[in-house]
Amino acid sequence: MNQRRQTIRDFTAESNLFLRRCLVSVCLCLALILVVLSNLYSLQVDQFEDYQIRADGNRIKVIPVAPNRGIIYDRNGLIIAENRPVFNLEVSLEQVEDIDQVLSELQQLLSLTPADIARFERNRKRQRRFHPVTLIANMDEDMMALFSAQQHRFDGVAVEASLARYYPYGSALTHVLGYVSKINARDLNLIASWGAQSNYAASKNIGKQGIERYYEERLHGKVGYAHLEVDSKGRTLRVLEQTPPQPGEDLILNIDIELQLYVQSLLSDKKGSVVVSDPTDGGILAMYSSPSYDPNLFVNGISQKDYSKLIENNDRPLLNRAVQGQYPPASLIKPHLALLGLESQTISEKTKIQDKGYYQLEGVEHVWRDWLKRGHGRVDVKHSIEVSCDTFFYELAYKLGIDTLHEYMAQFGFGEHTNIDLLEESDGNLPSRGWKRAKFNQPWYIGDTISVGIGQGYWTATPVQLVDSVNTIINYGVKHRPKILKATIQDDEVIAEALNTAQPIRVLQQRNWDLVKKAMFDTVNEPRGTAFKAFQNTTYASAGKTGTAQLFSVGQDEDVDDLIIADYLKDNAMYLGYAPANDPKLSVIVALENAGGGGSNAAPISRSVMDYWLGETR
Repeated sequence: MNQRRQTIRDFTAESNLFLRRCLVSVCLCLALILVVLSNLYSLQVDQFEDYQIRADGNRIKVIPVAPNRGIIYDRNGLIIAENRPVFNLEVSLEQVEDIDQVLSELQQLLSLTPADIARFERNRKRQRRFHPVTLIANMDEDMMALFSAQQHRFDGVAVEASLARYYPYGSALTHVLGYVSKINARDLNLIASWGAQSNYAASKNIGKQGIERYYEERLHGKVGYAHLEVDSKGRTLRVLEQTPPQPGEDLILNIDIELQLYVQSLLSDKKGSVVVSDPTDGGILAMYSSPSYDPNLFVNGISQKDYSKLIENNDRPLLNRAVQGQYPPASLIKPHLALLGLESQTISEKTKIQDKGYYQLEGVEHVWRDWLKRGHGRVDVKHSIEVSCDTFFYELAYKLGIDTLHEYMAQFGFGEHTNIDLLEESDGNLPSRGWKRAKFNQPWYIGDTISVGIGQGYWTATPVQLVDSVNTIINYGVKHRPKILKATIQDDEVIAEALNTAQPIRVLQQRNWDLVKKAMFDTVNEPRGTAFKAFQNTTYASAGKTGTAQLFSVGQDEDVDDLIIADYLKDNAMYLGYAPANDPKLSVIVALENAGGGGSNAAPISRSVMDYWLGETR
């Protein structure tokens, strides 16, 4: 019988194996502990600031605070654009669990219209989620009382006080001041191009037109910030720290509001514009475009109904006729052409022609008519300005040629922006050979030049260009370009604006300026002058030039007096003048659409403006 061999256990080997396993386990445990300690160190030491910021982010909310927009004053310190307190119903979307339910309940409580809800939805899409969205702007007292009684039902909805732009003189200054309105996508792109996104973090409005738009960056100010401690629902517990916003600069304009209101009254039932300037520095004392509209409609968002009324109005109230209206300058530019003729020695003060009531080139059948059928007889350059003889200037334009005409008139600023502080300005059109070729692919004809000689044809100018040009004549070629802003207020200090100057016009013979200015004086003060009747019996002496711009062509065999003319084709009435003649304190351009003759319609308005400013009717 085989006996199984008995194995002898090696206790030493087993003990060593156990020890090795224990050592490995201990090492693994120590390694894991080290990893945990390392992570704890990283979290609590290395990354402390990062996690502290994240923790504070849950507890502390940084809210941008909008700056107060700068106030705008007229030249005498009267407020013409201000900020008024308003109360808006604001919805913080991040604190609202069911926005549709909240809107439904608020609609019933406050009788909101579908248009109110639609406007909120539009604003909601444009706004970041952590920014409050306005549901109701400028709440009345009854609405605030209704909501206050039920406010506990609406987490994330609150009445917030803010400042809103207000224009106390309404339509009188619309085309000067412009307006502010809600920031839209295009505005956001503009702000991004300035690199000013953070500065508009709390702003809801931006300047859209006029001075509000041109000086937006100065009026806006700098954003501030408030650090708030909030609870788990985002409700404010306390203010931890504040960086106050810096208000925008206050502006002082050259505008005189009393003169502006007076000009508005003169144009109450007319289409056109009046610009009143100080020729000593180019400051704009008054600028009114008729018809106008109330800019306050736009501040909190204009209704579709009100906006439709404006854009569908055939009289185009949205158009700033003072800087955007492009009119044939007509006879207003005869003094400028006379100066060119004298300076170039194309004519002299003794040059005379026989005006038979028409002008005709040798070998050409076409006849260019004078406004006076029987003609003015034998006239020289001074006489031709006084009586506004077309024939003289047909002949002068023919002799000068379009190239010389264009080059010289460009020096007066025609065909270019005056750089007035309004971005809406048009540049008009000073025609040339190249312009016509580019526009119509046609050559320039002699007849085109002759029409330009009386400010007709392809030539168009804005009222502000025309008043700028007469200021240049007044100042013997020195050019103080138009300027609306007079000064700013910074830290309670009034800082005057620099003059808006341009390259002066060099005229070798001062007597040529004097002759033209004497002719404009006689236009007003001599019985044969076209503005004599309008300015009879004034206590001051003024100078000026009448103009009547024809808006359609009359056939060679037709007599304009025999035609039945639609209202929109009737002549524009124009007048350009200054006073007192020997020491001008103001220059005035009056442009009336479809009003008839300049001497009988525009000149009397200019006289009323001069009377008022010089103290005769105040």
